[in-house]
Amino acid sequence: MKKIISLLLLVITFSCQKKTEESQLVQNVGEALGTTYSIQYQSEEDYHEQINEIFEKVNQSMSTYIPNSDISRFNLKNEEIVVDDYFKEVFLASQKVWLKTDSLFDPTVGPLVNVYGFGPGKKLKQIDSLKIDSILTFVGLDKVKINEEGKLIKQDTRVYIDFNAIAKGYTIDLIGRMLEKNEVKNYLIEIGGELLAKGINVDSKNDWIVAVDDPTQTEERTLIRTLKLKDKAMATSGNYRKFYIDSLTGEKVVHSINPKTGKTQKTNVLSVSVIAENCMMADAYATAFMILDMETSILLSEKENLDAYYIYLDDEGIIKEYFTEGFSKIIMSD
Repeated sequence: MKKIISLLLLVITFSCQKKTEESQLVQNVGEALGTTYSIQYQSEEDYHEQINEIFEKVNQSMSTYIPNSDISRFNLKNEEIVVDDYFKEVFLASQKVWLKTDSLFDPTVGPLVNVYGFGPGKKLKQIDSLKIDSILTFVGLDKVKINEEGKLIKQDTRVYIDFNAIAKGYTIDLIGRMLEKNEVKNYLIEIGGELLAKGINVDSKNDWIVAVDDPTQTEERTLIRTLKLKDKAMATSGNYRKFYIDSLTGEKVVHSINPKTGKTQKTNVLSVSVIAENCMMADAYATAFMILDMETSILLSEKENLDAYYIYLDDEGIIKEYFTEGFSKIIMSD
C-alpha cells in the first residue's frame, strides 16, 4: 500500500525561495520525505526553519528508512516503544480508515510492500503463493495496539508498520497547523503532489490553482484537469508511475497491494484524487480507493463526506472520467 508518487499533481507555482518584490508570498522549496516540496504563504516571516523541524520530527517518528526512528525500532528491533503524539495521531487515524474500508487500508502491509520491491526491505526474486500466505499470517492492523501507558504493542514479532500511505498527508497538516498558529491565513502546501490550500493566492487575488496530471502521458507531462482549491486538502494515488514489469512473467506489477489477498491489486482505475478537510484523510482514502472497487469507493466517499475524481478504463479500454458533484464544482472550464 506504500505510495511513492512523485508529483501526480503539478502545482502552479513560482520557483524562488524567498519573497520577491513582485510577490507577497514567501516561497520555501526543497526535498523531504523522499520527494520534493513547495510551500507558499503570505507572511512577513520566513518559517523555513520550523518547516524543517517538522520534517525531522516526522522522520524520527515514522520513517522506515531511518534505522533508529521509532517505527524502525518497533519493526526491526521488536521494542515496545512509547510512541510520541505524532505517531499516536497517525495510528488512530489509520485505525479509523482501516475500519471504514473493511481493512483494505492497512499500514501493516509493509512486509508485502517490501517483497514486491516497493519498500526499504529486500525484494524477493520470485513471488510465490506460499511465501505470500506466510506473510499474511502477521498482516493486520488489529494485531497492533497502543496500551494505556502509550506503548506500542504487537501480537506477533514479525508485524511491520509502514505509514507511507498517510504520513505525507499528515506532515502537510502539521505544517498547516504551524502556519495558522503563527496567524498565517493564506497558504498552499505541496509535498510530493499532496496539497493543502487555505485562503487565497494573494498575488493573483484568486483561489489557489492546481492541476491533475494526465495518467496516460508518456515522456512529456500533460495536464488533464485544472482546479480551484480553497480551504481543502487533496491527495492523488495511481499505479501508472510506480510499477515494474516482472522479468519472469512479463506482467505489470503495481504498488497497490491488497492486504487480504497479498497480491498486487489489478484495477481499471488509473488514478483517483480525493478532497477532504485535512490531507491525512485525503492521503489515506486516495490509497484505499485504488484497492476498493470503484463503485464501493464512490459510495464510501459520499458516506465520509469526501469528494473524488477518477480516471479509469471502461470495458473497451477507453479512458473515462468520473467525479463527484463536489469535485465538479472546483474544475475550471477549458
